[in-house]
Amino acid sequence: MILQVRKYGDPVLRKKGIRIETITPEIKQLAGDMLETMQAANGVGLAAQQVGWALQMTVLDVRDITDRPSVLCIGGQPVGLEVLMPLVLVNPQVCSAGEPVTGPEGCLSFPEIYSDIARPAAIEVTGLNILGERVEFWCSGLLARAIQHEVDHLNGILFIDRMDSDSKRELKPELETLQNTTKTELQPKATTLYAAQSA
Repeated sequence: MILQVRKYGDPVLRKKGIRIETITPEIKQLAGDMLETMQAANGVGLAAQQVGWALQMTVLDVRDITDRPSVLCIGGQPVGLEVLMPLVLVNPQVCSAGEPVTGPEGCLSFPEIYSDIARPAAIEVTGLNILGERVEFWCSGLLARAIQHEVDHLNGILFIDRMDSDSKRELKPELETLQNTTKTELQPKATTLYAAQSA
């Protein structure tokens, strides 16, 4: 099932996700719905907060992105992305394994808003997969950037928090418009209902 992607201004995007202690059927269903939602939106990553759940779970798939390559190593050996993708990461932990590099980022919660963000070029990742099995790997390129972006989401951090001050100033009008639109859409419809009943 395709879920609604929450936009900037929705309070759930600022909530730190709680750890998932048990992979329940409901968690598996949510993961499947998140993958379907991400694919329908042509995204490469989606965090639980982005569909309204403050949980430590994200989904990723960078296999179709050829102009921004990714490298994946398991046990010190390079492997194809298809070994892990599409990837469900539960309770992920990330450790920097490279110097910061600047690259372009967007976000499904910020339609049509992009900026260059500095992040470590390579990372070491540990967590659980959707079967509750431990996963551990090293990655670089777009996969490393996408995982860091999504793990930020799991901690209530948005990519605008990583922008330099000039970029944020330049994007301020678009960000304010998006935030205000989202807040308006989130307001209860009680007033409208009351007006309709009174007419």
